[in-house]
Formats: sequence, structure tokens, C-alpha cells
Amino acid sequence: MNLSDKFNTAIEQLPLIAILRGLLPSEAESIGQALTDCRWPLIEVPLNSPQPLDSIAVLVASQSRAMIGAGTVLTVADVRNVHAAGGQMVVSPNFNADVVRETRRLGMISLPGVITPSEAFAALQAGASGLKLFPAEMISPAVVKALRAVLHIDTLLLPVGGISAHNMGDWRAAGASGFGIGSSLYKPGMSPQQVGQNAIQFVANYTGRTPV
Repeated sequence: MNLSDKFNTAIEQLPLIAILRGLLPSEAESIGQALTDCRWPLIEVPLNSPQPLDSIAVLVASQSRAMIGAGTVLTVADVRNVHAAGGQMVVSPNFNADVVRETRRLGMISLPGVITPSEAFAALQAGASGLKLFPAEMISPAVVKALRAVLHIDTLLLPVGGISAHNMGDWRAAGASGFGIGSSLYKPGMSPQQVGQNAIQFVANYTGRTPV
């Protein structure tokens, strides 16, 4: 299965990206396992975490069922480093056409950060696989609804920032395809058990059923 197919399957299964900012390499396997145990398929380690490339490599080696990538990817050099570590997905807080093009050239999934229609269309033209709407705290579900009116129906829109298990409904009703979930899922110092419980709550709220 190529990465595009793997990503599409993951999005169909559960369109939630776990953002593990601050993750340590020593805990990457256990935290990753806590997520995949409840069938969480998309995991990113932001590059402003301690030794992020090492954590990505550990996750890639230990969690083959999940798609592993990096967040806070700002430069072409970052993209190449993520690729060398085995990363399969590049997520950014901003839109940089060079970053998107290099990500796609290397066969990885590209999710740049946008917040306006102009950024959204430019990112898609550059080859983005989907759009991270960031920071979601700056906008409202009404913005998602407005974007849905002008973007292609299949465009992936993922609000990120301030998303909790209890506020996803309004965003989904407006047309959000899924979400990136950060501190309400994982914070440095949390145990795998705590992360697993948080993940179960998100899965239950999103799908309406508890993962087994």
C-alpha cells in the first residue's frame, strides 16, 4: 500500500491526528502503543520536541499500523530530515510552497497550515494532500462552512488548536473533515495509561462507540 492509500484509509478509519508535542524518544514506543491500541492511525511529533527525529524513528519501527509524521515542519531541510527518519507525513503551522513541493516529491503526505481562502487555494495548487486550519482558536466553525462553499467537496479540512473531545460537534457540522488533537490528548509527563484514556474518549466522542 502506498502512502496516499495508507493515509486515505487512516482518514476513513479515524480522521484525528495525535500531536505529541514534547514527546521523548524513551517514551515514544509506549505512548504510540497506547494510541494504536485504540486504533488511532495518525501520529505526529512536532519538530520542536526533544530529539523529534529519534522519536519518529522509534514510532515508525514500533507502530507499523499507524502513519507517523512530523509537525512544525518549516523548511525544506526539515522535510528531508523527516523523510530520512522514516516519517510519512509532514504537518506545518504555515503554508510554504517549497515545503509542500519537497514533501510531495519525496512521496510523503503534506498538510500545511492555512487560515484564509487565498492560502488554501495556493496550498492545494502546490500539491497539499489536505489543509490544516490553524490556529482554530482564531476562527470559528463558520469559517469552515465558508471554505466548504468554495473549495472542492473532497478537500480535507482539519482544524487544529483548542480542539477538545467536547467541541468537535460544531466543527463537524460546519464541514470539518477531522482534527489535530494536541494538549487535550497528550502533555509531557502523561503516562501511557492517561494518554490511552484520553484517546478512548476522543474516539468515543468522534465515532459514537468505544474502541475495543
